[in-house]
Amino acid sequence: MRIWGKIMKDNHLIKDMVVENYDNTLNRTGKVYQALEKMCYEFDLANPIWLDANKDDFIRRSRTKFTEDSFVEEIDFDYLDFWVIEEDF
Repeated sequence: MRIWGKIMKDNHLIKDMVVENYDNTLNRTGKVYQALEKMCYEFDLANPIWLDANKDDFIRRSRTKFTEDSFVEEIDFDYLDFWVIEEDF
């Protein structure tokens, strides 16, 4: 599984990274949470909260945007775009 995370501000890409996880001992949800945790660590962010809208978007499209509503701390960007770009079956 490969997941792309992008920090966006004013429609400009500020930072991005791709996290790969091919650990067969984890299910899809575990890989997603682990990737988000790793991204937030690298971006020096607190882990966002999965709101119902984030869960619904991610279930339907394998992609979601974490806005300021998802973060406990104040953020200096518009959103974190979190997107599964490759699944492992």
